[in-house]
Amino acid sequence: MKSILFFVLISVMVFSQQKNLKVTDLQPKSENFNFPVVSFASKPLVQEKINTFLQVNELEFIPKSGKNPFQLAATATNSYRNYVYFYDWEKLETPKNILSISIDGEATGAYPEGFTDWKNFDLRTGNYINIQDIFEPTSVDIIQKIVNKKVTEKIQAFLNETKENTGYSEEEAKEQTNLYKECLENIDGQNLEYVKFFFRKDKLTIVRERCSNHAMRALDELGSYQIDLPYQDIQQHLSIYGKSLLSQSEKTIHLNSIQNKLYKGKIDHQYPITLLIKQVYDDGSFSAFYWYDKNKKLIEWSGKLKNNHISIKENDYHSEELKKWIPRAYIEADVKGNKIVGTWQDYKTKKYLTLELEGL
Repeated sequence: MKSILFFVLISVMVFSQQKNLKVTDLQPKSENFNFPVVSFASKPLVQEKINTFLQVNELEFIPKSGKNPFQLAATATNSYRNYVYFYDWEKLETPKNILSISIDGEATGAYPEGFTDWKNFDLRTGNYINIQDIFEPTSVDIIQKIVNKKVTEKIQAFLNETKENTGYSEEEAKEQTNLYKECLENIDGQNLEYVKFFFRKDKLTIVRERCSNHAMRALDELGSYQIDLPYQDIQQHLSIYGKSLLSQSEKTIHLNSIQNKLYKGKIDHQYPITLLIKQVYDDGSFSAFYWYDKNKKLIEWSGKLKNNHISIKENDYHSEELKKWIPRAYIEADVKGNKIVGTWQDYKTKKYLTLELEGL
């Protein structure tokens, strides 16, 4: 009964927190660039954090740093060296504390590849929502097994069907069967923290990638897998943060994770900077962007996190003569709650400067 009441409450007044929230098109909008920008008049810091994350993470553009936020994506001068187009977006209907936006686009490297992505934010803080933070640590494996089981059932049901007049040759039909069988063999190797996901009014949807690579995509009739998990079915697995997120609560809960998080602070007590740390992988590796607030130019970091200590390298340029990147600086710092404290060492002079950052 308590479970039912809890999730009846989260479906009531869904838009109460979102009444001042608007999502419109980032300008200049064009045929190849239709990208969301958030306005949240009652919470300007939340607005700033969401827009900064979206534009830096997706477009490699710092808000208000130039006239055209799509320039790098449109000219393939981003860090991926690919053209990236954004064709459409949609704000989804969610519990009041959550903003979920779907984004459709196309990335063009060796070949064009369409994509759909989802970005989810806590509207109380503006922080990006990491899926592993939603669940109790002991429940992450359980949820992962539930998702894997549902994906397995979909694949097996397809393989068990009697298919006639599919238009496939005997060889193609065999390749398709082998494709799905191989996918089933590797299904348990899919980690929950790397999946895409989004929120709806009454359920969490986890999206598992398709079984095929680009070359086999024509034979992959199932595509990606959207697994719906009604909130009332997963309540027992939710962390304190997860339950708070899905409730009407305005109370914010501090999370220790540095993943997908924005920080502000100073180098040498005098140079204001902003930092965006991206996803942290199983081996502790991560990448990041930071910029000096004065000149607003993105600088890349590649780092490693171990036992709340981070080691980072900042590259200066790539030497064609030596065939390697020449460092500009090394950073050693400790994560202390919501702060990162350490040193920024100049590679040439070996001089140490202080680094002090605090999560936004």
